[in-house]
Parts: sequence; C-alpha cells; structure tokens
Amino acid sequence: MRSAVRAQLVTIAVHLPASYRTMEEARSRIASSGSAFIPPPGLLEDLTGVRGVHEKSEHEQASDLAATAAVKALSASGVAIGEVDLLLFTACSQDLIEPATAHIVAAKLGATCPVFDVKNACNSVLNGIEIASAFIEAGRYRTVLITCGEAGTLTARWDVPSHEAFLRAMPGYTISDAGAALLLTAVPATDDGPGVLTTVFAADSTSWKACTLEAGGTMHPRPSDLEPAYIRLNSELLRDVVLDMLPQVLARAPHELEMARSSTFIAFHQTTYPQFLETVDKLGLPADRCLPTVAEHGNAASASLPLQLVTALDSDRLEPGDTIALIGMASGYSAGLALIRL
Repeated sequence: MRSAVRAQLVTIAVHLPASYRTMEEARSRIASSGSAFIPPPGLLEDLTGVRGVHEKSEHEQASDLAATAAVKALSASGVAIGEVDLLLFTACSQDLIEPATAHIVAAKLGATCPVFDVKNACNSVLNGIEIASAFIEAGRYRTVLITCGEAGTLTARWDVPSHEAFLRAMPGYTISDAGAALLLTAVPATDDGPGVLTTVFAADSTSWKACTLEAGGTMHPRPSDLEPAYIRLNSELLRDVVLDMLPQVLARAPHELEMARSSTFIAFHQTTYPQFLETVDKLGLPADRCLPTVAEHGNAASASLPLQLVTALDSDRLEPGDTIALIGMASGYSAGLALIRL
C-alpha cells in the first residue's frame, strides 16, 4: 500500500516590477489624455486607500513576470528546473489566447515537463494550489511549480468620458503588475507535519457579469473600439457579492473557517483598503494576523496571496510549523480557502 503524502509548500517568491505609479500620477495621466472627466486630487487615494501600483515595462510579458519569480523560487529551494514534474501558469493575465502561457513560461525556464494554464480570475493561484495538492496526494506528480504573471495595469482606462465611467473603471487604476511562484513537493502525511491540510471552494456563477474584461473572447474577438479592453465594474453587485456571500460560502465549512481564524497568519485577496477592513470585520478575522499589502502595492490580482505570504516571511512573522490560511475571492463569483502548515 502506498504511504499517504501531502503537498508541502517548499518555497514561495514574488517579483514586483521596478516601475511604480502613484495614484496622483494616474490622475495626471487621465488629465493628459483629454478626458471629459478628471478626478479631483486625492480622490483615488481617498476611495481606495491605495498609494500606488507596480507597472511592468512596455516589452515585458506576463510570462516574464512569472518566469522571474520562478527563478527566485527555484534558486531559494535548491531545486533544479529538471526536477519539476508539472508546471502550472495561474493568472488572470495571459500572453496569448493560444497557446497556454504555461508553455511560454516553461520555454523561458528550460522546463520539459507537462504544463497547462489554470484561469479563474483572482483565484487562479489558489485553484492552482488545490490542483497541485490533489495531483501530489494522488501520486500523479511529486514536484509541482505554480507560476503567476499578472499584467493588469494594461486594463486601466485613461480616456474617461464621465464620472460614471470613472467609477466603473476604478479597478483598473488600483491593479498592480506582479509575478509569483510557489514550489510544492510530496512529503509524508503526518499529524503535525507540513503540507496543504485542506482546501474548500464554492461559486455563485450567476454573478459573472458584475466585473468583466471582455476583449479577446468570442463576445468581442476583434473589438472596433477600446471599451471591451478595460476592466469594468458593471454594478454594485460585485461588492455585495463579496461582502455578503463570502461569509455565507465559508460558513458551509465551519471547521475550516475556525481553523483559518486561529491560524498564525491569514492572507486574503485585497482590492482596496476599505475592502480589507470590511473583510476582516465580515469574517471575524484577527486583524493583527492579517497584512494590508494593498495600500502600498495595490491589487495584485492572483499574485495577491503570494505577495502577502512573502511579505510576512520577510518580516519574520512566520516560522516552520505555523499554519497559514489563504482566503480567495474572485469575480465570477468564486470563493476558496486553503489551510497550509509550513
């Protein structure tokens, strides 16, 4: 009989582009585009609590962000790319519609293992952890490299025709570019040992219209204008779904939610600083075990959870044996929870 195994999180790395755009610089760009509506000074900061975002260079691709983070992760772990059995690319962004961006990342890293993309809005990395853990526990693969490259700054709208259009385009100004990588490998499953302990996911797909980026799909394959290329809030529904449904979804897993609340560190997807505070309150999370990276780094999309973990590790808030909770929420709408012991 095969011994039970778990997926251990061996290492995690993040890459943030060097260029940094403040909210005031975003306001200036809206003004210089000749927009009919120009937000007053300080409005973006007041509404979102975000000071600025990281911006990739003009010729940098989502795959470059992912590959740079992956090199960091592999170097820190001492694992060679040839030892990786499966490579996943998990992000909202992509280099091309075809082929899977995972192939481009693998080519840049020199990987020869199987690859595929995992795409579920801002829960892509979290779903990647779920998939990697399941494969490892089943004995299908031993070592899985999860990569992520987010280039969401491309979705910002700079020519703003009205105040209403500005509010609908708001997510685009706070999205940050980032790369991330997580390396998971098989270890024996023991009562107190490291590894992914559990994952829980749910969805309410009737809410898919709440936040959209339409260009590139079959609805708008060759748009005649730029409107479908902007990320857009289509109603107040997204906020209502996230803040009202998230507690209901996680309430279906009361044991896991209680474990999350008692974890050493809790990371959850962050879009604005007010949303950070509201989520802490709605879920009854201990604020001193959460980290509001969104204020300094903006909404890093799928890289948001890795960014919080790396920040916590760099500040010596975590050590081996600690339990961490990862809580995901994404347009669509989906929610997820992963509990991991380091």
